[in-house]
Amino acid sequence: MRSPLPPQKVNSNSGNMAPKLELPYSAALVWLVFVSLIPPAEAYDAGDALALLLGTVLAVVGFCACLGWYARRRNGQL
Repeated sequence: MRSPLPPQKVNSNSGNMAPKLELPYSAALVWLVFVSLIPPAEAYDAGDALALLLGTVLAVVGFCACLGWYARRRNGQL
């Protein structure tokens, strides 16, 4: 009797190849390198924290708005 599953492909180079670095991991690595190059702030007060929080929130909302616009345009709803 034949198996219903298709035969598995075997990669002959899997034993001697380095693991592939995926995009999110490489982007995180580059981000960490850039962050390590920034000198620390001498005085970090509540105004700076509020500005950072507000900038982060606006960036996330803007990204979500662009993603929603792209999805609607792609589905033909615009």
